[in-house]
Amino acid sequence: MIDRLSRRGFLGAIAAACCVPARLSAAGLEIRVFKNPDCGCCSAWIEILEAEGFQVQQANVGQDELNRFKAISGVTEAMASCHTALVEGYVVEGHVPVAEIYRLLTERPDAVGLSVPGMPYGSPGMGPEAEREAYDVMLMRRDGSAEVYRHYEAA
Repeated sequence: MIDRLSRRGFLGAIAAACCVPARLSAAGLEIRVFKNPDCGCCSAWIEILEAEGFQVQQANVGQDELNRFKAISGVTEAMASCHTALVEGYVVEGHVPVAEIYRLLTERPDAVGLSVPGMPYGSPGMGPEAEREAYDVMLMRRDGSAEVYRHYEAA
């Protein structure tokens, strides 16, 4: 195991970082989605992720198991939605837009992850965006608090 990064390795990493595009690409990013097998909107959200290049692994679980998983993962009742996903150490709860997942993975805040509480109409996988109702993407903090990460206006 290497304990220290060599000067050459460090400079190489800096040079490579300068070449990374500003927008994160989902190509090759693995996301694991825990959902009820009968949930159609969860499947619609997964299709959106796959269209963006995410490598999606699905785990169909019963509602009791899903609720336990949410609690263990730091999702409070107030932040809960129909499915829970894990990507690069973060929780993504509910119908979170891909743009906000990219932002989360780029900014890397000290947080549990993101949530779109409930199932707002017009959020990804929940009906046409052109007819969406206003909703908030919430940043879930490790202390159980949450704050608005991005507000989406009604269409």
